[in-house]
Amino acid sequence: MSGGSAFRDGLLEGKVAFVAGGTSGINLGIAKRFASLGAHVAVCGRDPDKAVRAAEAIGHHAMGLSADVRDYAAIRGALEQVSDRFGPLDIVVAGAAGNFLAPALGMSANAFKTVVDIDLLGTFNTFRASHDLLAKPASLIAITAGQAEQAMALQVHACAAKAGVNQVIRTLAIEWGPDVRVNGISPGPIDGTEGMARLAPNPALRQASEHRIPLKRWGEIDEIAEAAVFLSSPSAAYITGTILDVDGGSSVGDAGRMDIAKGLV
Repeated sequence: MSGGSAFRDGLLEGKVAFVAGGTSGINLGIAKRFASLGAHVAVCGRDPDKAVRAAEAIGHHAMGLSADVRDYAAIRGALEQVSDRFGPLDIVVAGAAGNFLAPALGMSANAFKTVVDIDLLGTFNTFRASHDLLAKPASLIAITAGQAEQAMALQVHACAAKAGVNQVIRTLAIEWGPDVRVNGISPGPIDGTEGMARLAPNPALRQASEHRIPLKRWGEIDEIAEAAVFLSSPSAAYITGTILDVDGGSSVGDAGRMDIAKGLV
């Protein structure tokens, strides 16, 4: 990312962070950034080999754990391992997600349920299972998506799941304050992620996507990581129940319509 980090080294020194879904993509980027600022980091995913490789990539005594966020007992066991090794958790990121493109009539009930279970139930399980293992104060962050607010064709499962995630964030912020802050990050199109590889698999689709974004580019994983650092830092001490859009302005509106607007004035 150009411009360097907005935060000084050692900002998270000694903090303990747990990142569900942290073995790849945006979540792994968040975990790496936390570790670079001094945090003890644990990443959790369903594939034990990927978890080990992710921890090795992070370094800094990171832990790699295997658990399915849909299984409350499994995610609780992973969180307890982190707490036993590093102490109370200061930061918990619920980032596990599943998605694919499909029309509602081309999707089975089980396929719909799978995404809702990973995204929505997984977020609740991760946060609920962590509650009595948290330091005070603590920062919880869920990775949500623009589909939570903006309906999207071929995404009924993701739209429903992420809308639920946003309400989990807001409700827990009310119930668990003042010592636990609960926020969300809603990324826009992010380069180097599996999701965008599926949604824009060729240069023409990428160009069309970028044309609609006010900042005219896809974001970078590091930019989402910096948002997670901000929400976990003292600078965000008065922020809870907030969904932070890190999307280049995508949620504001379609910048591609400017071409039409210019022809009217």
